[in-house]
Amino acid sequence: MNRIQMSPAAAALLRALIARGRVARDRILLSDAESVDWRSLTFAGERHLLQLRIPAPDSHAVAERMCAGLEDAEFSIPGIIVADIAIMGAPRRSLDGSTSLTIEALTVTAD
Repeated sequence: MNRIQMSPAAAALLRALIARGRVARDRILLSDAESVDWRSLTFAGERHLLQLRIPAPDSHAVAERMCAGLEDAEFSIPGIIVADIAIMGAPRRSLDGSTSLTIEALTVTAD
């Protein structure tokens, strides 16, 4: 299996999202990840797009725990501020019982 290349900020964000799901790390699978540099006049960071898949059983419950209140969640990631985060579209259930979802986030460095 190939590992998806991720920036340190994207990897930290993924770990925080997995923790919100309250399941073992191997229950939430990263299908794809994309990060691009982002800058404003006063901040620098990255915009992330993470595609996740949660296998059955209970995939829908795990997705609900991960996504509940996500837009207002406070993340404790050293050196990184999650400035914006959202679920893109609705989580999708597959015939095999898995749930897929896409999360978009903006992280900025906390200098």
